Amino acid sequence: SEIIRDNPGILDCVKEGIGRVVGMGVPHSKRLLPLMVLIFPTALHGVLHYVISSIVQKIVLLLLKRENSHSLPTESSTSVQSMLDAYFPELIASFAASLCADVMLYPLETVLHRLHIQGTRTIIDNTDLGYEVLPINTQYEGMRDCINTIKREEGMLGFYKGFGAVVVQYTLHVAVLQLTKIIYSTLLQN
Repeated sequence: SEIIRDNPGILDCVKEGIGRVVGMGVPHSKRLLPLMVLIFPTALHGVLHYVISSIVQKIVLLLLKRENSHSLPTESSTSVQSMLDAYFPELIASFAASLCADVMLYPLETVLHRLHIQGTRTIIDNTDLGYEVLPINTQYEGMRDCINTIKREEGMLGFYKGFGAVVVQYTLHVAVLQLTKIIYSTLLQN
């Protein structure tokens, strides 16, 4: 920030933040969207994520409990299995709920990220070539314009740029869940 601007003040971030909230002041970029424009898509994403994850979590938990009630444990594994059955379905249901919500809402999240960083002097790594950074130079006027521009210029796959990071995240999450199950089973048996 100090490299880019001359004499930044201590409270400049507060002044610019308030200016962005009310949509007034002199922003450093004409492309910077006021926060009032960003409230609807951000709230929509949060509410949809909560609704989808809640529904999926309840369904998965119901299915896991129904499956566990049909299986009859042996006498030697009753205490171990009952402790595992008490806690592990909650973890699996939570994982499945987060995964479904993140996958289903990834296009909306892409739009949100692009709207939020527009006009903020953001640079990103050029992952195609790997040795330079690129500035973010977009001119979206709102959510609808962002969606139409991505669809027109990048196609439907443009909404899924960066999806590999989500795949890596949930792959590691599965590994942690499996490791937790193994450790928990071992501890309960001992």
